[in-house]
Amino acid sequence: MRLKNISLNYGQRIFKALSDESRIRMLHLLLSNKELSISDFELILDYTQTKTSRHLIGLKNAGLLGSRRVDQWVFYYILEEYLEILQQIFKFIQKDASLIKDQETFEILKSNRELAINKIQNNQYRR
Repeated sequence: MRLKNISLNYGQRIFKALSDESRIRMLHLLLSNKELSISDFELILDYTQTKTSRHLIGLKNAGLLGSRRVDQWVFYYILEEYLEILQQIFKFIQKDASLIKDQETFEILKSNRELAINKIQNNQYRR
């Protein structure tokens, strides 16, 4: 669903979400990578579980995020109706050093996971 117009209430939610650096960094990571878990945010941003959860709950309560559960993990994603407006806003700050560093850290984390998965799978095939 694409938003054509937003009410003052929806605008307030978006601007409130963007009023904190931590939430901006989290939204940027979600825009760039579709979905992440709490532990992903903790590792990438070097935040405590409490701080990470607090900001994710705030973004979810604002109506910007959805979540899905897989076993013991909860993965967060930006709701489709907010993607376009957030993408437009983030075009203006995409070259920020903190946001670039966050994405680079994510890429390293992702690469390490893929290596670990391959190693586990290879060990299973050898048995």
